[in-house]
Amino acid sequence: MTDARHSRWITAALLAPAGVIFVFLLILPLVVVLVYSFGVRGPAGGYEAAFTFDNYVNLPARGKAFFNTLTLAPLGTLLTAIVAFPVAYFLAIKTDPKWRVTLLVLIMAPFWTSQLLRYYAWIMLLGSKGIPSWLAYIGITDVRLINTPTAVLIGAVYGFLPLMVPPIYVSLEKLDKRLLEASADLGATPVRTFFQVTLPLALPGVATGSMLVFILLMGDYILPQYLGGGKVFFIGNALVDLFLQSRNWPYGAAVSVALVLIMFLTITLYMRFVLARTDKRRAALV
Repeated sequence: MTDARHSRWITAALLAPAGVIFVFLLILPLVVVLVYSFGVRGPAGGYEAAFTFDNYVNLPARGKAFFNTLTLAPLGTLLTAIVAFPVAYFLAIKTDPKWRVTLLVLIMAPFWTSQLLRYYAWIMLLGSKGIPSWLAYIGITDVRLINTPTAVLIGAVYGFLPLMVPPIYVSLEKLDKRLLEASADLGATPVRTFFQVTLPLALPGVATGSMLVFILLMGDYILPQYLGGGKVFFIGNALVDLFLQSRNWPYGAAVSVALVLIMFLTITLYMRFVLARTDKRRAALV
């Protein structure tokens, strides 16, 4: 009993620093936001103490921002995963091991520059003097890319691809190559082997990368602001407007709470689905 109590004290002491940081940097700010969400806007803006549900009742007023975020963020995550999977597969399965680290570094290289600078480059590429002008040379006219949902999706795939590739790569690198050989020996086609062996075993990496991209996209401000031109409004843009321009902090806090709850529910359901599918596939393979 003494040894068990001593072990618990050691564990508590080791976890205490992280626990304090977690409480002060995550829990307390969320509590403050929750309290603000029930207040009212002061005469000069900001927060005034009250207890009302009006801010939550008025959430549909920002319905366009919620709709854009809840459609383009999952779609951008899906497109990023579709682009990232072949890249990660090539690195983990087809590439000589001595070149893997170099190629991974090259994939991460865009993160070495400012995100704002990279989006400015895409503004030039998608603007009237970029890709649309090149298409006009071959007879495809009246193509508009910048300030559209398409531009936002292109920016999402480009901007978050370095976050999606490494988790998938790690899952595929751990893949037992004998399973692929066994599938081929049993007469499975490469396509069937991919969908029945490779993809299910890589799902944990896909899930991890998807969560990283999805969470960042849901709260992104720069991407829709610059590539969407203010016409593709995300919740992040709505929050900037509510807190910094209209200074309606309680309403902005209510929007923030709604965003956190939506993300929590979505991530929980998604992870349960992925983990259940992964466990079933592993059991089937065993």
